[in-house]
Amino acid sequence: MPSSSARPLAGIKVLDVSRVVSGPFCTMVLGDLGANIVKVEEPARGDESRSYGPPFQNGESAYFLSVNRNKRSIAADLRSNEGRDLVYRLAQAADVFVENFRPGTADRLGLGFDTLRQRNAGLVYCSISGFGRSGPDAQRPGYDLIVQGEAGLMDITGHADGPPTKVGTSIADLVTGLYAAQAITAALVGRRETGTGQRVDIAMADAVASLLMFNAGIYFATGDSPTRRGNAHPTISPYETFQAADGWLNVGVANDKFWTLFCGAIDRPDLMSDPRFAGPSARVNHHPELVAVLTPILRRRPRDEWVSILGAAGVPCGAIRTVAEVCTAPQLQTRSMIFHTAHPTAGDIRSIATPFRFDDQPPPAPRPPPLLDQHRDEILRDWSVTGND
Repeated sequence: MPSSSARPLAGIKVLDVSRVVSGPFCTMVLGDLGANIVKVEEPARGDESRSYGPPFQNGESAYFLSVNRNKRSIAADLRSNEGRDLVYRLAQAADVFVENFRPGTADRLGLGFDTLRQRNAGLVYCSISGFGRSGPDAQRPGYDLIVQGEAGLMDITGHADGPPTKVGTSIADLVTGLYAAQAITAALVGRRETGTGQRVDIAMADAVASLLMFNAGIYFATGDSPTRRGNAHPTISPYETFQAADGWLNVGVANDKFWTLFCGAIDRPDLMSDPRFAGPSARVNHHPELVAVLTPILRRRPRDEWVSILGAAGVPCGAIRTVAEVCTAPQLQTRSMIFHTAHPTAGDIRSIATPFRFDDQPPPAPRPPPLLDQHRDEILRDWSVTGND
Protein backbone atom coordinates (compact mmCIF):
# COMPACT_ATOMS: atom_id res chain seq x y z
CA MET A 1 0.00 0.00 0.00
CA PRO A 2 1.50 3.36 -1.00
CA SER A 3 2.23 6.00 1.59
CA SER A 4 0.38 9.30 1.53
CA SER A 5 3.52 10.98 0.17
CA ALA A 6 3.23 8.83 -2.96
CA ARG A 7 -0.18 10.25 -3.84
CA PRO A 8 -0.31 12.80 -6.69
CA LEU A 9 -1.45 15.83 -4.66
CA ALA A 10 0.75 15.21 -1.62
CA GLY A 11 2.03 18.54 -0.30
CA ILE A 12 -0.85 20.60 -1.73
CA LYS A 13 -2.59 22.59 1.03
CA VAL A 14 -6.33 23.14 0.59
CA LEU A 15 -8.26 25.60 2.76
CA ASP A 16 -11.92 24.58 2.66
CA VAL A 17 -14.61 26.94 3.96
CA SER A 18 -17.39 25.15 2.07
CA ARG A 19 -20.17 23.14 3.64
CA VAL A 20 -22.85 20.50 3.06
CA VAL A 21 -22.03 18.54 -0.16
CA SER A 22 -20.69 20.15 -3.33
CA GLY A 23 -17.62 21.80 -1.78
CA PRO A 24 -16.94 19.08 0.80
CA PHE A 25 -17.17 16.39 -1.88
CA CYS A 26 -14.69 18.35 -4.01
CA THR A 27 -12.21 18.62 -1.16
CA MET A 28 -12.71 14.98 -0.16
CA VAL A 29 -11.71 13.99 -3.69
CA LEU A 30 -8.63 16.21 -3.41
CA GLY A 31 -7.87 14.67 -0.02
CA ASP A 32 -8.19 11.17 -1.47
CA LEU A 33 -5.52 12.24 -3.97
CA GLY A 34 -3.20 13.21 -1.13
CA ALA A 35 -3.92 16.90 -0.60
CA ASN A 36 -3.72 18.35 2.91
CA ILE A 37 -7.28 19.52 3.65
CA VAL A 38 -8.12 21.98 6.42
CA LYS A 39 -11.87 22.32 6.94
CA VAL A 40 -12.95 25.63 8.47
CA GLU A 41 -16.25 25.33 10.37
CA GLU A 42 -18.64 27.59 12.23
CA PRO A 43 -17.74 27.35 15.95
CA ALA A 44 -21.16 26.65 17.49
CA ARG A 45 -22.42 23.78 15.35
CA GLY A 46 -19.90 23.26 12.55
CA ASP A 47 -20.83 22.27 9.03
CA GLU A 48 -24.63 22.20 8.99
CA SER A 49 -24.57 18.65 7.60
CA ARG A 50 -23.36 17.50 11.03
CA SER A 51 -27.05 17.79 12.03
CA TYR A 52 -28.45 15.90 9.02
CA GLY A 53 -30.18 12.73 10.09
CA PRO A 54 -31.26 10.24 11.00
CA PRO A 55 -29.32 8.07 10.88
CA PHE A 56 -26.64 8.96 13.39
CA GLN A 57 -23.79 6.70 14.43
CA ASN A 58 -23.08 7.24 18.12
CA GLY A 59 -24.27 10.82 17.69
CA GLU A 60 -22.38 11.50 14.45
CA SER A 61 -24.34 12.18 11.26
CA ALA A 62 -23.90 9.39 8.70
CA TYR A 63 -24.41 12.08 6.05
CA PHE A 64 -21.50 14.19 7.33
CA LEU A 65 -19.28 11.15 7.77
CA SER A 66 -19.83 10.13 4.15
CA VAL A 67 -18.31 13.25 2.61
CA ASN A 68 -15.61 14.48 5.02
CA ARG A 69 -12.84 11.91 5.30
CA ASN A 70 -9.19 12.92 4.93
CA LYS A 71 -9.77 16.34 6.49
CA ARG A 72 -8.80 18.18 9.64
CA SER A 73 -11.15 20.66 11.32
CA ILE A 74 -10.60 24.10 12.77
CA ALA A 75 -13.39 26.40 13.94
CA ALA A 76 -13.59 30.08 13.00
CA ASP A 77 -16.40 32.63 13.00
CA LEU A 78 -16.01 34.16 9.54
CA ARG A 79 -18.12 37.15 10.57
CA SER A 80 -15.67 38.15 13.29
CA ASN A 81 -12.35 39.93 12.90
CA GLU A 82 -10.64 37.13 14.77
CA GLY A 83 -12.10 34.45 12.50
CA ARG A 84 -11.27 36.33 9.31
CA ASP A 85 -7.73 36.94 10.53
CA LEU A 86 -7.27 33.22 11.11
CA VAL A 87 -8.48 32.48 7.58
CA TYR A 88 -6.15 35.16 6.18
CA ARG A 89 -3.17 33.53 7.86
CA LEU A 90 -4.19 30.06 6.70
CA ALA A 91 -4.78 31.35 3.16
CA GLN A 92 -1.24 32.73 3.04
CA ALA A 93 0.03 29.17 3.50
CA ALA A 94 -2.53 27.51 1.22
CA ASP A 95 -2.35 26.43 -2.40
CA VAL A 96 -6.12 26.19 -2.85
CA PHE A 97 -9.14 27.93 -1.34
CA VAL A 98 -12.63 26.43 -1.78
CA GLU A 99 -15.94 28.14 -0.93
CA ASN A 100 -19.55 27.49 -1.90
CA PHE A 101 -21.33 30.59 -0.66
CA ARG A 102 -23.90 32.38 -2.76
CA PRO A 103 -22.05 34.78 -5.13
CA GLY A 104 -21.01 37.95 -3.33
CA THR A 105 -21.08 36.46 0.16
CA ALA A 106 -17.35 35.73 0.30
CA ASP A 107 -16.63 39.31 -0.75
CA ARG A 108 -18.93 40.66 1.96
CA LEU A 109 -17.11 38.51 4.50
CA GLY A 110 -13.78 39.92 3.35
CA LEU A 111 -12.77 36.56 1.87
CA GLY A 112 -13.20 37.25 -1.83
CA PHE A 113 -10.76 36.34 -4.58
CA ASP A 114 -9.18 39.78 -4.88
CA THR A 115 -8.66 40.06 -1.14
CA LEU A 116 -7.01 36.67 -0.71
CA ARG A 117 -4.97 37.00 -3.88
CA GLN A 118 -3.34 40.13 -2.46
CA ARG A 119 -2.05 37.94 0.36
CA ASN A 120 -1.13 34.94 -1.79
CA ALA A 121 -0.62 35.41 -5.54
CA GLY A 122 -0.26 31.68 -6.09
CA LEU A 123 -3.64 30.80 -4.57
CA VAL A 124 -6.09 28.80 -6.70
CA TYR A 125 -9.47 30.16 -5.58
CA CYS A 126 -12.48 27.95 -6.33
CA SER A 127 -16.04 29.27 -6.02
CA ILE A 128 -18.90 26.78 -6.24
CA SER A 129 -22.45 28.08 -6.52
CA GLY A 130 -25.85 27.08 -7.79
CA PHE A 131 -25.94 29.18 -10.94
CA GLY A 132 -22.53 30.81 -11.24
CA ARG A 133 -21.19 34.31 -10.71
CA SER A 134 -23.02 35.81 -13.70
CA GLY A 135 -26.39 35.65 -15.42
CA PRO A 136 -29.95 36.41 -14.27
CA ASP A 137 -30.01 33.47 -11.85
CA ALA A 138 -26.68 34.21 -10.16
CA GLN A 139 -28.22 35.11 -6.80
CA ARG A 140 -30.52 32.11 -6.56
CA PRO A 141 -29.62 29.52 -3.92
CA GLY A 142 -28.31 26.27 -5.35
CA TYR A 143 -29.78 23.15 -3.79
CA ASP A 144 -29.39 19.80 -5.50
CA LEU A 145 -33.10 19.18 -6.02
CA ILE A 146 -33.68 22.67 -7.43
CA VAL A 147 -30.74 22.42 -9.83
CA GLN A 148 -31.72 18.96 -11.06
CA GLY A 149 -35.02 20.49 -12.14
CA GLU A 150 -33.70 23.78 -13.49
CA ALA A 151 -30.93 22.11 -15.52
CA GLY A 152 -33.29 19.74 -17.34
CA LEU A 153 -32.31 16.46 -15.71
CA MET A 154 -35.62 15.74 -13.99
CA ASP A 155 -37.69 16.33 -17.12
CA ILE A 156 -35.97 13.39 -18.84
CA THR A 157 -35.92 11.15 -15.74
CA GLY A 158 -38.85 8.91 -14.91
CA HIS A 159 -41.52 7.11 -16.89
CA ALA A 160 -43.39 8.77 -19.73
CA ASP A 161 -46.69 8.63 -17.85
CA GLY A 162 -45.18 9.60 -14.50
CA PRO A 163 -43.93 12.81 -12.87
CA PRO A 164 -40.46 14.29 -13.35
CA THR A 165 -38.10 12.40 -11.06
CA LYS A 166 -34.82 13.32 -9.43
CA VAL A 167 -31.80 11.04 -9.59
CA GLY A 168 -31.53 8.81 -6.51
CA THR A 169 -28.35 10.48 -5.27
CA SER A 170 -27.26 14.12 -4.99
CA ILE A 171 -26.00 14.11 -8.55
CA ALA A 172 -25.95 17.90 -8.95
CA ASP A 173 -23.79 18.35 -5.87
CA LEU A 174 -21.55 15.41 -6.66
CA VAL A 175 -20.83 16.09 -10.31
CA THR A 176 -20.17 19.73 -9.42
CA GLY A 177 -17.66 18.59 -6.81
CA LEU A 178 -15.95 16.33 -9.35
CA TYR A 179 -15.73 19.14 -11.93
CA ALA A 180 -14.39 21.48 -9.27
CA ALA A 181 -11.69 19.02 -8.22
CA GLN A 182 -10.69 18.53 -11.85
CA ALA A 183 -10.57 22.27 -12.53
CA ILE A 184 -8.53 22.90 -9.37
CA THR A 185 -6.04 20.25 -10.37
CA ALA A 186 -5.76 21.79 -13.86
CA ALA A 187 -5.21 25.24 -12.32
CA LEU A 188 -2.44 23.82 -10.13
CA VAL A 189 -0.76 22.41 -13.23
CA GLY A 190 -1.09 25.80 -14.91
CA ARG A 191 0.49 27.47 -11.89
CA ARG A 192 3.68 25.55 -12.54
CA GLU A 193 4.12 27.57 -15.72
CA THR A 194 2.83 30.98 -14.61
CA GLY A 195 3.69 30.99 -10.92
CA THR A 196 0.29 32.52 -10.17
CA GLY A 197 -3.06 31.11 -9.18
CA GLN A 198 -6.42 31.86 -10.72
CA ARG A 199 -10.12 31.92 -9.99
CA VAL A 200 -12.14 28.80 -10.73
CA ASP A 201 -15.90 29.33 -11.09
CA ILE A 202 -18.08 26.19 -11.02
CA ALA A 203 -21.88 26.43 -11.27
CA MET A 204 -24.03 23.46 -10.33
CA ALA A 205 -26.50 24.30 -13.11
CA ASP A 206 -23.69 24.34 -15.68
CA ALA A 207 -22.37 21.02 -14.41
CA VAL A 208 -25.74 19.29 -14.61
CA ALA A 209 -26.57 20.84 -18.00
CA SER A 210 -23.33 19.36 -19.34
CA LEU A 211 -24.67 15.90 -18.45
CA LEU A 212 -27.56 16.29 -20.89
CA MET A 213 -25.06 15.27 -23.59
CA PHE A 214 -26.92 13.40 -26.36
CA ASN A 215 -30.25 14.69 -25.06
CA ALA A 216 -29.09 18.23 -25.82
CA GLY A 217 -27.68 16.90 -29.09
CA ILE A 218 -31.12 15.60 -30.05
CA TYR A 219 -32.65 19.00 -29.36
CA PHE A 220 -29.94 20.87 -31.28
CA ALA A 221 -30.34 18.52 -34.24
CA THR A 222 -34.13 18.39 -34.38
CA GLY A 223 -35.57 21.27 -32.39
CA ASP A 224 -37.57 18.74 -30.36
CA SER A 225 -37.05 18.52 -26.61
CA PRO A 226 -36.52 14.90 -25.46
CA THR A 227 -39.09 13.61 -22.99
CA ARG A 228 -39.15 11.02 -20.25
CA ARG A 229 -38.81 7.48 -21.53
CA GLY A 230 -38.29 5.47 -18.36
CA ASN A 231 -35.25 3.21 -18.67
CA ALA A 232 -35.40 2.97 -22.45
CA HIS A 233 -32.73 4.50 -24.69
CA PRO A 234 -33.76 6.89 -27.49
CA THR A 235 -31.45 5.39 -30.13
CA ILE A 236 -30.71 1.80 -28.98
CA SER A 237 -33.11 -1.08 -28.31
CA PRO A 238 -33.37 -3.23 -26.28
CA TYR A 239 -31.21 -1.20 -23.94
CA GLU A 240 -33.25 -0.97 -20.76
CA THR A 241 -34.63 -2.61 -17.63
CA PHE A 242 -36.73 -5.77 -17.52
CA GLN A 243 -38.40 -7.59 -14.65
CA ALA A 244 -37.18 -11.10 -13.95
CA ALA A 245 -38.98 -13.69 -11.85
CA ASP A 246 -37.56 -12.35 -8.59
CA GLY A 247 -36.09 -8.93 -9.35
CA TRP A 248 -34.90 -6.61 -12.09
CA LEU A 249 -32.07 -6.62 -14.60
CA ASN A 250 -30.63 -4.40 -17.31
CA VAL A 251 -30.02 -5.62 -20.84
CA GLY A 252 -27.71 -3.67 -23.14
CA VAL A 253 -28.10 -4.91 -26.71
CA ALA A 254 -26.16 -2.08 -28.31
CA ASN A 255 -25.65 -3.49 -31.83
CA ASP A 256 -26.56 -6.32 -34.22
CA LYS A 257 -23.81 -8.58 -32.89
CA PHE A 258 -25.31 -8.46 -29.41
CA TRP A 259 -28.82 -8.83 -30.85
CA THR A 260 -27.82 -12.13 -32.45
CA LEU A 261 -26.22 -13.36 -29.22
CA PHE A 262 -29.23 -12.21 -27.20
CA CYS A 263 -31.77 -13.99 -29.40
CA GLY A 264 -29.79 -17.19 -29.05
CA ALA A 265 -29.45 -16.86 -25.29
CA ILE A 266 -33.20 -16.41 -24.75
CA ASP A 267 -33.90 -19.30 -27.15
CA ARG A 268 -35.71 -17.09 -29.66
CA PRO A 269 -33.59 -17.27 -32.84
CA ASP A 270 -36.74 -16.52 -34.85
CA LEU A 271 -36.57 -12.90 -33.69
CA MET A 272 -33.46 -12.40 -35.80
CA SER A 273 -35.51 -12.81 -38.96
CA ASP A 274 -38.46 -10.70 -37.80
CA PRO A 275 -38.46 -7.65 -40.10
CA ARG A 276 -39.66 -5.42 -37.25
CA PHE A 277 -36.38 -6.01 -35.45
CA ALA A 278 -34.00 -6.28 -38.40
CA GLY A 279 -31.37 -3.68 -37.55
CA PRO A 280 -30.84 -1.10 -34.80
CA SER A 281 -33.15 1.54 -36.27
CA ALA A 282 -35.95 -0.98 -36.81
CA ARG A 283 -35.74 -2.10 -33.19
CA VAL A 284 -35.96 1.49 -32.01
CA ASN A 285 -38.89 2.23 -34.33
CA HIS A 286 -40.71 -0.89 -33.12
CA HIS A 287 -39.70 -0.54 -29.49
CA PRO A 288 -43.20 -1.14 -27.99
CA GLU A 289 -43.62 -4.37 -29.94
CA LEU A 290 -40.14 -5.53 -28.98
CA VAL A 291 -40.73 -4.89 -25.28
CA ALA A 292 -44.05 -6.72 -25.49
CA VAL A 293 -42.25 -9.78 -26.87
CA LEU A 294 -39.34 -9.73 -24.44
CA THR A 295 -41.17 -8.93 -21.19
CA PRO A 296 -42.84 -12.34 -20.68
CA ILE A 297 -39.69 -14.17 -21.75
CA LEU A 298 -37.46 -12.44 -19.21
CA ARG A 299 -39.99 -12.90 -16.40
CA ARG A 300 -39.65 -16.66 -16.63
CA ARG A 301 -36.29 -16.93 -14.84
CA PRO A 302 -34.73 -15.39 -11.72
CA ARG A 303 -32.58 -12.30 -12.05
CA ASP A 304 -29.21 -13.89 -11.31
CA GLU A 305 -29.95 -16.82 -13.62
CA TRP A 306 -30.52 -14.42 -16.50
CA VAL A 307 -27.34 -12.54 -15.65
CA SER A 308 -25.47 -15.83 -15.78
CA ILE A 309 -27.08 -17.01 -19.05
CA LEU A 310 -26.74 -13.70 -20.88
CA GLY A 311 -23.28 -13.08 -19.52
CA ALA A 312 -22.09 -16.49 -20.67
CA ALA A 313 -23.42 -15.68 -24.15
CA GLY A 314 -21.48 -12.40 -24.23
CA VAL A 315 -24.53 -10.15 -23.92
CA PRO A 316 -24.02 -7.00 -21.80
CA CYS A 317 -26.34 -7.31 -18.82
CA GLY A 318 -26.48 -6.71 -15.11
CA ALA A 319 -28.64 -7.01 -12.03
CA ILE A 320 -30.46 -4.07 -10.48
CA ARG A 321 -28.82 -4.32 -7.09
CA THR A 322 -29.85 -2.72 -3.82
CA VAL A 323 -27.46 -0.43 -1.98
CA ALA A 324 -26.99 -3.22 0.57
CA GLU A 325 -26.05 -5.67 -2.17
CA VAL A 326 -23.54 -3.25 -3.65
CA CYS A 327 -21.92 -2.46 -0.31
CA THR A 328 -21.41 -6.16 0.44
CA ALA A 329 -20.54 -7.28 -3.10
CA PRO A 330 -17.42 -9.46 -3.55
CA GLN A 331 -16.38 -7.17 -6.43
CA LEU A 332 -16.02 -4.14 -4.15
CA GLN A 333 -14.49 -6.17 -1.33
CA THR A 334 -11.88 -7.66 -3.67
CA ARG A 335 -10.91 -4.23 -4.98
CA SER A 336 -10.56 -2.80 -1.45
CA MET A 337 -13.43 -0.42 -2.10
CA ILE A 338 -14.89 -0.61 1.42
CA PHE A 339 -12.95 1.26 4.10
CA HIS A 340 -13.11 0.64 7.83
CA THR A 341 -11.95 3.68 9.79
CA ALA A 342 -11.78 4.23 13.55
CA HIS A 343 -13.61 7.42 14.49
CA PRO A 344 -13.15 8.90 17.99
CA THR A 345 -16.89 8.94 18.77
CA ALA A 346 -18.70 7.08 15.99
CA GLY A 347 -16.44 4.05 16.38
CA ASP A 348 -15.88 1.83 13.35
CA ILE A 349 -17.25 3.65 10.31
CA ARG A 350 -17.43 2.14 6.87
CA SER A 351 -17.35 4.05 3.60
CA ILE A 352 -16.93 3.45 -0.09
CA ALA A 353 -13.35 4.25 -1.04
CA THR A 354 -12.07 6.49 -3.79
CA PRO A 355 -12.08 4.80 -7.21
CA PHE A 356 -8.60 6.15 -8.04
CA ARG A 357 -5.94 3.50 -8.58
CA PHE A 358 -2.29 4.28 -9.24
CA ASP A 359 0.10 1.48 -10.22
CA ASP A 360 -2.76 -0.95 -9.45
CA GLN A 361 -2.48 -0.21 -5.74
CA PRO A 362 -5.52 0.27 -3.49
CA PRO A 363 -5.82 3.66 -1.81
CA PRO A 364 -4.28 4.07 1.63
CA ALA A 365 -6.59 4.01 4.62
CA PRO A 366 -8.17 7.45 5.04
CA ARG A 367 -8.11 9.83 7.95
CA PRO A 368 -11.55 9.62 9.64
CA PRO A 369 -13.92 12.58 9.31
CA PRO A 370 -13.02 15.17 11.95
CA LEU A 371 -14.74 16.30 15.09
CA LEU A 372 -15.49 20.00 15.18
CA ASP A 373 -12.27 21.99 15.83
CA GLN A 374 -10.45 18.73 16.56
CA HIS A 375 -7.17 19.71 14.92
CA ARG A 376 -6.72 23.40 15.76
CA ASP A 377 -3.28 23.18 17.38
CA GLU A 378 -2.06 20.59 14.89
CA ILE A 379 -3.14 22.71 11.90
CA LEU A 380 -1.59 25.92 13.23
CA ARG A 381 1.66 24.07 13.84
CA ASP A 382 1.78 22.13 10.57
CA TRP A 383 0.82 25.10 8.41
CA SER A 384 3.28 27.34 10.28
CA VAL A 385 0.51 29.82 11.09
CA THR A 386 1.60 32.48 13.57
CA GLY A 387 -0.22 35.25 15.40
CA ASN A 388 -3.35 35.31 17.50
CA ASP A 389 -6.00 32.63 17.01
